[in-house]
Amino acid sequence: MLERINETTKFLKDKGFINPDAGIVLGTGLGGLTAKMENCIEVDYKDIPNFPVSTVEGHAGKLIFGDFGNKKIVAMKGRFHYYEGYGSEQVALPIRVLKYLGIKCLFLSNAAGGVNPDFRIGDIMIITDHINLLPNPLIGQNDDRIGARFPDMGEAYDKYLIKRALLIAQDHKIRVHKGVYLSTSGPTFETPAEYKYFRIIGADAVGMSTTPEVIIARHMNLPVFAVSIITDLGVEDKIAYTTHQSVLDEAAKTEERMTSIMTDMISAL
Repeated sequence: MLERINETTKFLKDKGFINPDAGIVLGTGLGGLTAKMENCIEVDYKDIPNFPVSTVEGHAGKLIFGDFGNKKIVAMKGRFHYYEGYGSEQVALPIRVLKYLGIKCLFLSNAAGGVNPDFRIGDIMIITDHINLLPNPLIGQNDDRIGARFPDMGEAYDKYLIKRALLIAQDHKIRVHKGVYLSTSGPTFETPAEYKYFRIIGADAVGMSTTPEVIIARHMNLPVFAVSIITDLGVEDKIAYTTHQSVLDEAAKTEERMTSIMTDMISAL
């Protein structure tokens, strides 16, 4: 894998992706943050050696380098999911390339269903921990040059970055929660019984992504900050018919508040 990482990294550096401070992965319907970037270089995923291609509506499939929050960042406008048929190495490679490009922190966002009864549609949840029900992306032969065989996940989400985000949200008067994110394979939305089960085992929100990216980042000792936008509810008596379009619509309504938090956090790096 390291050879493919180096090949892809060199290609992007030759395109001008030089010394980024942070990387951002933008989830379903959340790609609008890139409109705030300046002096951008954009490359389609299909043109990047070894990269998969996004196949889901709401994931544009572009890697963008530019100025954001007075820092240089690389933004993945669209991510990759197991339900698209991609394997662990394909999901892992883009995150590893961001690290090898030089990012110091990884910021993640996703659209999720809330199973905490205190949540409302449109809320932002800062992820403090997760329950991973997806295949672990580190299964298989380990390359010790990239990371340890058995990485510790006791602090998967960086406590300093979480504290900073809470202060920023308070300053902006943005309603946020802290919580546990649970990932499933998808692509089906959950049944009422599944929602109930996920809440029982400790989840506050459920989605189909993010945890593999966190595991990969922590394998390389890369600090992670992640947020979920609550686009639907999996709470008894509040469950409504959910479509991909409804998720996109609700994510778009909350994106500006999420962007405000991300901008101030990256500015303070």
